[in-house]
Amino acid sequence: MKAENSGKAAWPVRVWRFYVEGFKSMTIGKSLWVIILLKLAILFLVFRLFFFPDVLGSTYNSDEERAQAVRSALTERTAE
Repeated sequence: MKAENSGKAAWPVRVWRFYVEGFKSMTIGKSLWVIILLKLAILFLVFRLFFFPDVLGSTYNSDEERAQAVRSALTERTAE
C-alpha cells in the first residue's frame, strides 16, 4: 500500500507541471502557438461579423420585444 505522504503531488498538479515545463522549454513551438491563437481569433471575429448578425438587436428596440419574438418563434415551431 502507498503511504499517505509519499512525496508525490496529486495528479492534476503533476499534469499542470508537465505542460508548464513543456511550454517553458519550447523554442519554435511558442511562435507557432501564437500564430494558431491569432488565426483562431481572426476566424471567430470574421464568423461573428459575417455569419451571425444581430438580427434581434436591429429589428426590435427593447429586451421585452426580443424575448416575445423568440417566445413566439419557439411556440410556433412546436405547434407545427
